[in-house]
Amino acid sequence: MNPGCFVRIAGACLLALIICSCETFPEGPFPRATEVGWWNDDGASGPARIVVHIGEQKAYFYKGKRLVGESTVSTGKPGFSTPPGSYSVLSKSPDHVSTIFGDYVDDYGNVVRSNIDARKDRRPSGTHFDGAQMPYAMFFRGGYAMHQGYVPPFAASHGCIRLPKGMAGRFYENAPVGTPVKVTE
Repeated sequence: MNPGCFVRIAGACLLALIICSCETFPEGPFPRATEVGWWNDDGASGPARIVVHIGEQKAYFYKGKRLVGESTVSTGKPGFSTPPGSYSVLSKSPDHVSTIFGDYVDDYGNVVRSNIDARKDRRPSGTHFDGAQMPYAMFFRGGYAMHQGYVPPFAASHGCIRLPKGMAGRFYENAPVGTPVKVTE
């Protein structure tokens, strides 16, 4: 086959693939889930509750019996597992900064040692502790909280439940102190 013919056939196949791969999704009562999640509480009422599935790395928000939101999460990594159980939101802090986890930085703001546990990791000379930002923190068991943070597609936290930026505020605004939080395997 001559090279020009091959290029024309490959181009036609690519164009056909692009045109045929467009699909119309049916309308539904909820937006389609994305990598971050979705939220739709229009007309929903009833008490709030949150269910976190560690195996799925997902959190579900309910108002009454209606599911109104779903979010990807990142729970505790090996050695820092998020404890399964039934809890409730004990306290909330919109601009919380960790006193345990963070970085050691120098006087110029350069990170000398990252992702440290101040209880275990020695502070290098000439540095100070810079606590991890934990916006929209909802504490549900001692030092465990749901909060905004980095959410890779796997368990990576020190035991907290991290929510992505687009969802942390929604969960925070809709979960008053006392909201049940169930963490399952």
